[in-house]
Amino acid sequence: MHLKLGGRVAEGHETRAAARKAKAAAEPHRVSPGVDRFDAVERRARVGVHRVIGRPRRFWLYLVSALVGIVLLTGGGILALQMTGANLHNMGGSDTQAETTKKPVAVKAELDPTAPVVVLNGTGMGGFESIVDGAITQNGWGQILFSAPAAANDVQISAVFYSAPEDEAAALGLAKELGGVSTFQSSEYDEYGARLIVLLGADYAGPGSDQLVLPEAVTQ
Repeated sequence: MHLKLGGRVAEGHETRAAARKAKAAAEPHRVSPGVDRFDAVERRARVGVHRVIGRPRRFWLYLVSALVGIVLLTGGGILALQMTGANLHNMGGSDTQAETTKKPVAVKAELDPTAPVVVLNGTGMGGFESIVDGAITQNGWGQILFSAPAAANDVQISAVFYSAPEDEAAALGLAKELGGVSTFQSSEYDEYGARLIVLLGADYAGPGSDQLVLPEAVTQ
């Protein structure tokens, strides 16, 4: 009885062992995972995930800085070039500019009592030249060589003529005393041999003008 029971138990174990082997043979073979760098990480008590906060990108800042630098350098270069060109222009043309901007020196009126003077009457009033040359002699404004009627008796503008540039001051001085008449440089009267020629016209308003009576032909 005991032998039969023992044989059955042993036979049952063998059957189960064979069934396990068959099941194991039917399942696919499992591949053992290899060892990687995470298997070598030191085990610590702290557990969690730590993120690294990335730095903000500064590409646009660099780009804007570069553009600003280029603009400043370009503007500075243009300004420097203009200043240099202006300086060179001023250096090169300073002498010419000084010459062109130099104003002529105004001649100061100065009477010359020794200047030879001729008085010509173009008013149309006979003898009026004698009245004016008398005023010149009496006041010592010049030395009268002679006085006479002018070639025309319808002269409208009175003037003092001089030929040499150095006689301009004396001409201005005499013209001022004769009521502020005009002065002109001309060699037209050189034949008279005088430094100053006084030509009396209808507009004369100097000494003796209160005695001037003009013909109707002159006043019209």
